[in-house]
Amino acid sequence: MKSYKLLATSLVATSLLFGATSTLDTAKKSGLVAIPESKADLSKLIDPDKTITDERVELGKKLFFEPRLSKSGIISCNTCHNLGLGGADGVSAAVGHKWTANPHHLNSPTVYNAVFFKAQFWDGRSPHLEDQAQGPMQAGPEMASPKELVEKRINSIPEYVAEFQKAYGKDVKIDFEKITATIGIFERTLVTPSRFDDFLNGKKDALSVAEQKGLETFIAKGCTSCHNGIALGGTMQPFELAGKYKFADVGDFKGDAKGMVKTPTLRNITETAPYFHNGAIWNLSDAVKEMGSTQLGIKITDAETDEIVTFLKALKGRKPEVTYPQLPESTMTTPQPDFK
Repeated sequence: MKSYKLLATSLVATSLLFGATSTLDTAKKSGLVAIPESKADLSKLIDPDKTITDERVELGKKLFFEPRLSKSGIISCNTCHNLGLGGADGVSAAVGHKWTANPHHLNSPTVYNAVFFKAQFWDGRSPHLEDQAQGPMQAGPEMASPKELVEKRINSIPEYVAEFQKAYGKDVKIDFEKITATIGIFERTLVTPSRFDDFLNGKKDALSVAEQKGLETFIAKGCTSCHNGIALGGTMQPFELAGKYKFADVGDFKGDAKGMVKTPTLRNITETAPYFHNGAIWNLSDAVKEMGSTQLGIKITDAETDEIVTFLKALKGRKPEVTYPQLPESTMTTPQPDFK
């Protein structure tokens, strides 16, 4: 009897192993890519120009949390891309200077794993993080800071000057571009590998049977046509490809000149509600069904939705430890907050 039980257990284990291998192969053939386990391989992806150093990352972190980069002195990058809230802000439309909601009713995308995106902003107008950091800082409804104000604030604080010199050399010019680029360098390190990556990297039991089934349904329904690559998104894709988006009238955003919209990453998706460019859907299951009708032209059943959501939950990643920094004090020459 014991022999039969052992044989049955062995057959079940072999079946599960075969199933995991089959799902793994299907996932890779569908264009899904893991965050590398190797630090050297990851470094090649996030730092191709070799700009990352410990000093620059630490300085960039301070600047990411620095509210004095805003005109009012109360809004930082972390305000809309809160690292404790999945890298987003948890509201439908970003709120900025003078409590102004984004005039196009655009939702703040997560900053986690943004280094893997092929384009930044919903309309893809920025090619990389260092360039992207310049936009919100100058935008009137966001941080509302002219370049000159940002430069004056930072250069008026001796501790920041010393840190820039330590990070870049004594002759560094601390201008707007250098300040924002340093923020981008820090953001390059905000990578969150998950159990899904462990699975793709060969750990076949990293995903449960139910999560693997959800992954199979995710692929079979065509979700990987847009949500693929290492970011499971981050590329420009046509929107409303098969049907009308239910909440298209919330805001006036229509994408880029060709009607293309950046596909949001699905990594940490359970932490980044509300969903879509205008933050009009709060329930992840509803978002999955809406994508089915809007982008794929199909009805995704309740059962299929549950399967896909089960998989999506496995995309919650391991966050890098980020300690809130102590920021240097202002001086008498530091421009004062301006709420106008």
